[in-house]
Amino acid sequence: MQVAGRTTTGERGLTAAEAAERLRRDGPNALPAARRRNPAVEFVKQLVHFFALMLWVASGLALFAGMPALAIAIAVVVVVNGVFSFVQEYRADRAAERLRDLLPVRATVRRDGKPLVVNATELVTGDVLLLEAGDRVCADAEVLAGGRLSVDESLLTGESAPVRPEPGGAVHAGTYLVEGHGAAVVTATGSRTRLAGIAAVTAGATRPRSPLTGQLQRVVRIISVIAVSVGVLFFGVALLLDFAPSEGFLFAIGVTVALVPEGLLPTVTLSLARAVQKMAGRNALVRRLESVETLGATTFICTDKTGTLTRNEMSVVTVWTGAGTATVEGEGYRPEGRLLGDPDAVAAAAVLADSAARCSPDSRAVEQSGVWRPVGDPMEVALHVLATRAGRAARPAPRDRRPFDPYRRRSSVSDEDGLHVTGAPDSVLPLCRDVPPGAAEAVHELSARGLRVLAVARGDGDDERELALLGLVGLEDPPRPDVAGAIAACRTAGIKLAMITGDHPGTAAAIAAEVGLLGPASVVVEGKDLPADDAALGELLDADGSVVARVTPEQKLRIARVLQSRGHVVAMTGDGVNDGPALRTADIGVAMGESGTDVAREAADLVLLDDHFATIVNAIELGRATFANIRRFLTYHLTDNVAELAPFAVWALSGGSIPLGLTVLQVLALDIGTDLVPALALGAEPPNPRTMRGRARTGNLIDGRLVRRAFGVLGPAEALVAMGAFVVVLVAGGWRWGAEPGAALLATASGTAFTAIVLGQLANAFACRSESSWVGRRGFGGNPLLLWATALEAAMLAVFLLLPPLPGLLGGDLPSPLGWALAALAVPAVWAADALHKAIRARRPKDIR
Repeated sequence: MQVAGRTTTGERGLTAAEAAERLRRDGPNALPAARRRNPAVEFVKQLVHFFALMLWVASGLALFAGMPALAIAIAVVVVVNGVFSFVQEYRADRAAERLRDLLPVRATVRRDGKPLVVNATELVTGDVLLLEAGDRVCADAEVLAGGRLSVDESLLTGESAPVRPEPGGAVHAGTYLVEGHGAAVVTATGSRTRLAGIAAVTAGATRPRSPLTGQLQRVVRIISVIAVSVGVLFFGVALLLDFAPSEGFLFAIGVTVALVPEGLLPTVTLSLARAVQKMAGRNALVRRLESVETLGATTFICTDKTGTLTRNEMSVVTVWTGAGTATVEGEGYRPEGRLLGDPDAVAAAAVLADSAARCSPDSRAVEQSGVWRPVGDPMEVALHVLATRAGRAARPAPRDRRPFDPYRRRSSVSDEDGLHVTGAPDSVLPLCRDVPPGAAEAVHELSARGLRVLAVARGDGDDERELALLGLVGLEDPPRPDVAGAIAACRTAGIKLAMITGDHPGTAAAIAAEVGLLGPASVVVEGKDLPADDAALGELLDADGSVVARVTPEQKLRIARVLQSRGHVVAMTGDGVNDGPALRTADIGVAMGESGTDVAREAADLVLLDDHFATIVNAIELGRATFANIRRFLTYHLTDNVAELAPFAVWALSGGSIPLGLTVLQVLALDIGTDLVPALALGAEPPNPRTMRGRARTGNLIDGRLVRRAFGVLGPAEALVAMGAFVVVLVAGGWRWGAEPGAALLATASGTAFTAIVLGQLANAFACRSESSWVGRRGFGGNPLLLWATALEAAMLAVFLLLPPLPGLLGGDLPSPLGWALAALAVPAVWAADALHKAIRARRPKDIR
């Protein structure tokens, strides 16, 4: 065949030298990089959203009212906050690009006559692609040969029905092989593929808003409306007290700015981005940012067995035949080894191994850096290793092949020696005319040992009937050592589990019992025996620890929907091409990064880079911690807003008899100068020991408990100390009720209130680390960022009080010794109020924080 002016053959493919030359000439097989958003445009967007527009209007009105300093200060707040938000969004986008590189798409090609797994970007025209069900087609190609290929082209055409290309037909990049196997020669790569044209059209599509972002924006808008309304109310109060409109407007601006949490949205963005990066560091790739929050809400995990609970390191340990049982000696996928036992049993096992290996001609073990690794399905590779150890490595080319699928639960190959069939015993045995005595008992015995059992048969024609059973293969796939601990952690966290597998019930039950998944009320049931009534199925699964064996994709999908209908947030694992619907339907679809198909990974929300079940549990813990962190800095923000609002409320309630304790510029300094950094540090709070105890809290970010804590406990404590210190300093300086204090005395008292609020913020940051443990019990360690943040906040306080001309500009001087002593009371006052509130709540049912 001629491709791109060069000859290639399906037997050997390109040579390594030819492939390298074509890659140099044509470039990598990658779509043109999406056009990055213009940074200048994105920055401008940060200056014109709802918050910013409201503050721009306030700045303009301040300038119009003859207060240029206030107008400039508000403008600085908008710009600084815009810069911060832009930087966080930019970092999140770049982090997403780096995370995509953690999971490169791979393809199997034939080069120098041997199968080779390469990155999809290294494909070149003329390469011979080896395709299996579940693979993504990574380039445009022409089919050379195949076994009943079925290709999902919905990405390109929108048609849900798969197509069946014949030899000479085309397959395109971006499509998936849903059935069959075959070879195809690459005809176009990168920007020359059909997919590239579609990608160019969709490159400018707007990203949808996540549910979490929507909830946050609703919170922000509600708070903003309240802030503006309260500001208007205070403006009216000022006019009623015969203040000049400019002064009333000044008060209104101060109230509005005090209530607006300018740093909320960027803090959330940073918290989610940090969680995604930390999950990637723990081998869990989150494909959608909002999935972080959903992960934390998971209440039910439907897990596969092979490769998730077990190591997915298949090795044949025993072969049962009518002539006896042979034991297999050898390590892992290394070809060295032998069959032990009675000579007749060994000879019969060798014949069985030969037929079993013929059913998967493209699977084999290869040595990489001194380690033997599987190329293809690990189970099929284990059968090839068995054949090699039995001295049956040479096999004729297949004439026709029907690959394994979850409905037939078997595969078959016909060649010059007849038909060879491998599959589940209950699928293969009914097709056999002669079944040696004891076969059924052997299936039960091997399954009870936790071995995966395959039946191997041979026939004379091309039809899967009238077969001769050659025997049974027992494959060992030991559990991962950390699975038992991860399952125990799930139950401590109130997360229920079920094993959903295609294996024999006996094998599944043995592994489930070994890792501690089977519960006292658990059942082991086959998919065909599941209750037809959804309510009954829900009751069955809600018992926790059940095992559902021999499931079909439709049954897996139904299980996800039934559990969701019972109020569960469902995480569903999968690795096969037929797992896609269930992964999309589940609240969190979890795909295998090492052994999973491209179809499963594309459908999933979470990809396990190491295929470990424990990695799911780690991701759930981080998801819970992220949700808790968002609530932490929401509590922190709202608490400080109460303290900032208090001077204006006291002034209004006293009818102006008590002077205003803070200037608007001081409020702005608190919001943008001292309040923001500790909030960011709270967003990086690591999971605490209580994170995985009890069921996760879900629902609204702001609930009654948070409001009571911020507005009823921490905020009033902080405000009481600040205003108390302000009034005492005034009285100590000779001020009397209703009198106008001197400018110097007012500046000292105002600086004292300012200092008290900053120190209260420091105390509040540590109080907000936990909703159940007070600071003395929680301690100060565990979050180095918070220690640095509070140190920086203290330094900024010194700058605002000491560095000219800031004290005069803001309107507050360095506190007197009495003022320092009073302001310092903010720390114990906040902590005492927090401890008392938590002590009262401790008598109620505990939560997970």
